[in-house]
Amino acid sequence: MNNAKIAEILTRVRAQKPLLHHITNFVVMNDTANLTLHIGGLPVMAHAKEEMEEMTAIANCLILNPGTLDEEWVHSMNIAGKKANALGIPIVLDPVGAGATKYRTKVNTDFLQNLRIAALRGNQGEIAALAGAGGKVRGVESVEDVTGIESAAMRMAEKYGAVVAITGKRDIIASRDSLYFVDNGHERMASITGTGCMSTTMVGAFIAVEKDFALASAAALACFGLAGEIAARQAEGPASFRVALLDAVANLEPEMVLRNARVTKMK
Repeated sequence: MNNAKIAEILTRVRAQKPLLHHITNFVVMNDTANLTLHIGGLPVMAHAKEEMEEMTAIANCLILNPGTLDEEWVHSMNIAGKKANALGIPIVLDPVGAGATKYRTKVNTDFLQNLRIAALRGNQGEIAALAGAGGKVRGVESVEDVTGIESAAMRMAEKYGAVVAITGKRDIIASRDSLYFVDNGHERMASITGTGCMSTTMVGAFIAVEKDFALASAAALACFGLAGEIAARQAEGPASFRVALLDAVANLEPEMVLRNARVTKMK
């Protein structure tokens, strides 16, 4: 794939400063807000149902992350999602822990069925659980590789009309007519909590400025993976890696992407 496209989308994110409305979990709220700023966007973390429609209406992308879900948050997410659909604002869904409990699986399935989702970003276990392809999730973590995960992603993309982005050792991005592999990243990204949620925020930032949602998702995950590689070279352990990762995102330049993004377009 031509890395110039990825670098150009990164440049656009920095120039346009998209507003990302997160309805997200308590564990990652600070990290995803900071990541939004560091990649060049503007974060808002509103949850109250009374302001959902108004806040969503001014956003460039809506990010739904039911990691610490309860009935009130699910209600707010549905209000925001319907408003985003009415206004043509893209929605990115992070189905945290889908497959771990029946409630989580149902909530995320309902979002996919009742809202028009631009991109679904999860790990192998979460996506496989939603696709009915097996997949084991313990807490919120995928605990084993899933056989046929690419096919499951393509089936999900066809069924819901959404880009399906699966992060792991090799990221897989599938849409109805595209398939990308991203090989940027580092194993230390699994050593701290929240990197999956942060990758979802990256996808949201790129989708906010690029209408080809599959390309935007692949570009976002390549940039985030590259930042992870840079951070790993500087860090001495998990705590310093977290700081280095945020710094690497903030300092990521288009020229770095041109030289080092590893994205393969299969179709």
